[in-house]
Amino acid sequence: MDIREITEKVKARSLVLRQILSEVEKAVVGQRGLLERMLIGLLCQGHLLLEGLPGLAKTTAVRSLAAAIRTSFQRIQFTPDLLPADILGTQIYRPDRGAFEIKKGPIFHNIILADEINRAPAKVQSALLEAMQEGQVTIGESTFVLERPFLVLATQNPIEQEGTYPLPEAQVDRFMLKIRVDYPAAHEEKEIVARVGRGNEGRPVRGVVEVAQIEEAGRCVDLIHTEDKIVDYILRLVRATRDPAAHGLDLAPMISYGASPRASIWLSRAARAHAFLNGRGYVTPQDVKSMAPDVLRHRILLSYEAEAEGKTADDLIEVLLERIEVP
Repeated sequence: MDIREITEKVKARSLVLRQILSEVEKAVVGQRGLLERMLIGLLCQGHLLLEGLPGLAKTTAVRSLAAAIRTSFQRIQFTPDLLPADILGTQIYRPDRGAFEIKKGPIFHNIILADEINRAPAKVQSALLEAMQEGQVTIGESTFVLERPFLVLATQNPIEQEGTYPLPEAQVDRFMLKIRVDYPAAHEEKEIVARVGRGNEGRPVRGVVEVAQIEEAGRCVDLIHTEDKIVDYILRLVRATRDPAAHGLDLAPMISYGASPRASIWLSRAARAHAFLNGRGYVTPQDVKSMAPDVLRHRILLSYEAEAEGKTADDLIEVLLERIEVP
C-alpha cells in the first residue's frame, strides 16, 4: 500500500482508540499525555511504568483503561511481605488424588496493575521478568503461555524511599515507557473539585471495545511507513547515549551506561503508534521527539557527577534532541 492508502486505513482504525479515550475521560480529568501513552502501550503491547506523586489518578487511569476494553483485569498491591507465588501461582498437594495441582496466580489476566511495584523486594519484582519479556509463566515444571494482550502497568511513588526497593536495571529495561505523571492544570483541577462536589466523580466506565479491535489497530500500526532517514535518526539518538563524543556531545562524564538496543526497537514502534494516534500513515521526526523522553529516561544510567550536579535523565535527553541532527 502507498502512504495515502495507509493513512486512510489509519483514520478508520483510530476510531477505536477515540472510543476508549472518550470512555476513560468519564473517570479521569485531564492527564491527556498519560492517557495517550497508555494507548500507545496498548497498541504496541509494551509494558508501562507510571511514576508520580500520590493522588494524580495513576491507578484510576489504569482501571478505567481496562474497564473500557472487554478483557480481564487484575490489580496486585505490592507490599514488602509479598511472595513470588502470590503473583505467579503455586503447586498445591491434593491428598484425595495423591498429586499436585497448579493454582494459577493473578498474573494470568490480560491487563495487570502492579500498584506501587517498588514496595516489594527484588525477588518478587524479578518474578515478573519472564512474564513481561517472554509472555509465559513457569510454575514448578510446567510452563504456561499467557493470553494476549498481556500488559503490565506498574506505578511507583518517587518521593518515599523508606520501605521501598529500587527496581533492578534488568526489569526497568523491560518497560517500553516510563511515564512521568504531573499535577493537573488549574482548570482541570477545578473540574475535579466540581465533579466531587456534584458526587459524580466515580462515573462507571463501560466496556466499549473488543480485544480483536485493538489487535487489528496494532496490525495497522505495523503498516505505518518509516523512512530510512527516520530510522537513522532514532539510531543516532540511542547510540549517542552510549558514545556521546562520537556524536559531538560532551555528555560522557554524565552517563555511566547508555540505552540498550531495546530503546531503538521501542522508540521506532512508539513513533509509529504516535503517528497512528495523529491519523498519519507515516512517521515524522516530531513523532520521534515526542516519544524519546518516555522511551529513554529509564534506560540512561547517570554517573555520580551528574547526580552531584543535580542533572536528570530528562535534562540529558533534552540536550540530545537539541543537538542531534534532525532529518
